[in-house]
Amino acid sequence: MISLYETKDGSKTLLNVALNETYHSRFGAIQESMHVFIEAGLREFLRINPEKKELHILEVGFGTGLNAILTLREAQECKIKIYYESIEVYPLTYKQVSALEYVVQLGGQDLQDNFRKMHTCPWDKEEHITDFFVLHKKEKSLLELDSDKIFQLVFFDAFAANVQPEMWTLEAIGKATQNLEKGGIFVTYAAKGQLKRDLRSLGFEIESIPGPPGKREMTRATKS
Repeated sequence: MISLYETKDGSKTLLNVALNETYHSRFGAIQESMHVFIEAGLREFLRINPEKKELHILEVGFGTGLNAILTLREAQECKIKIYYESIEVYPLTYKQVSALEYVVQLGGQDLQDNFRKMHTCPWDKEEHITDFFVLHKKEKSLLELDSDKIFQLVFFDAFAANVQPEMWTLEAIGKATQNLEKGGIFVTYAAKGQLKRDLRSLGFEIESIPGPPGKREMTRATKS
């Protein structure tokens, strides 16, 4: 069962009742996604690589589509073309995610139209959402992932390890990062010691940086 849950910044998320796990931080859904994936991920990569005008991003856990719509907004504002590949085993319906009212808070009819298009377009097919944003949703598990793309960023947004431990194994992290180019960035809200050790064993340089509200740390790793 999926139900609405209001977070502490006033934005909503969804609660998987069976797992007692929310799709985003209970301290604030939008601010968590902005902090972890946009600020610490996308903007950091562009700060280091200002010449880049085209990026490939892999997201593990499409979920509500919040990270995707924030990335689309960033692509539009920065005039950067982004190919966004995202996997999800249990897709949500547009009715479920529209109740979250993310685009009401973010503003703009264009975002509303694009958010709807993201959730209603076919799975397992590239879709041009805007001139600057191509979405390819794949309805499959991480270990089933097969992509011919080379990525500059990995947004790792699976459920926490205590409810979805299979997503946080060395094998799973290796699968998520196997097509990440040298100098590419992996970001996640998690900061477990085992995750950092696994990333180091895969050839990453690790940064433990301040997390969003409610979390002391998060992890950013650069492929070396």
